[in-house]
Amino acid sequence: MATATNYSFIDTQATIVGVGGSLGLGSGAGNAEEGITIAMTEDKNTMTIGADGSVMHSLHANKAATITVRLLKTSPVNAKLSLMYNVQTASSTAHGLNVISIRNTVSGDAITATQVAFKKLPDINYAKEGGINEWVFDAGKVEFALGGGILANLATFGIGTL
Repeated sequence: MATATNYSFIDTQATIVGVGGSLGLGSGAGNAEEGITIAMTEDKNTMTIGADGSVMHSLHANKAATITVRLLKTSPVNAKLSLMYNVQTASSTAHGLNVISIRNTVSGDAITATQVAFKKLPDINYAKEGGINEWVFDAGKVEFALGGGILANLATFGIGTL
């Protein structure tokens, strides 16, 4: 079966849902060229080598990550995120309850982050060029389902391959 070999950020949909709002963060939100990054907080494995050369692998249960969303300074989503931030940091009862979902319809990628909290407000710069605002979130649990692509999705519906 053929696999998708094309990529475009315009095929990426991302949302944040939490106390104070539900916003689009993907294509159409005024994203900067650098887009969205998901970075796991630690390695999944630690390999320990014994004195005799024996190997032990230790599997880590951690599924936490940091998610960075980069928006143009002029994106209206910045104002909406700052309102959500203000609501969610006013009391611990509203903190860390966000869900971020990221989907790419062509590649078939599906990422869901739960127990998501604003890490901090973005650094704000006033300079010759407008620049970007980087919104950083701590995610307690991230689930990944990568790949498959549109060709696999079409086959699932009995349409065949392109």
